[in-house]
Amino acid sequence: MKTSHIVIKGLFDLLLALLVIVLVSPIILIAWIMASIETKSNGFFVQNRIGKGGELFALIKIKTMKPMHGINTNVTQINDLRITKCGAFFRKTKIDELPQLWNVLIGQMSFVGPRPDMPGYADKLVEDDRIILSIRPGITGPSSLKYKNEEELLSKQDNPEKYNDEVIWPDKIKINIEYINKWSLMNDIRYIFLTIFGGYEQ
Repeated sequence: MKTSHIVIKGLFDLLLALLVIVLVSPIILIAWIMASIETKSNGFFVQNRIGKGGELFALIKIKTMKPMHGINTNVTQINDLRITKCGAFFRKTKIDELPQLWNVLIGQMSFVGPRPDMPGYADKLVEDDRIILSIRPGITGPSSLKYKNEEELLSKQDNPEKYNDEVIWPDKIKINIEYINKWSLMNDIRYIFLTIFGGYEQ
């Protein structure tokens, strides 16, 4: 991505984040209260993710899951018993993603880009695939849209973790590399539009 593109993308993110945070802050507050009550803990879920340059940052979401004995996996399926009742709604409507606007505002994330992964995935990219780490991760993007029903897809697999590692993850890498190489502001706006109103175009 050209330096001019990075500057344009950064300014767009900053201005849009300032506007959207003002509009959705009441929704975030209500969701946080509901999640706090249901999980009997802080309604914000904070987790280290891999950001630009492979650096760790603290991603913020609305908490949608509760700990459950005997379940210890980072792969989430649609019928995951750890998902709370409110959490299922927040995940379906993407309300749980709204606190990431703060990550965008302080320059850790972008509105559009590869989803930030936990250590063990993006930080292990090699050779040309490391181009994914050259930009800030995004709240949404082409790979997120293609796999918007990822949890449902994983629930149909005999070995969800293996399917994620061997099928979904490599495909996401391919999609995200193409996104970076063909970046344009209009594409970012289109992906945001598709995220809000539904649909997918690759």
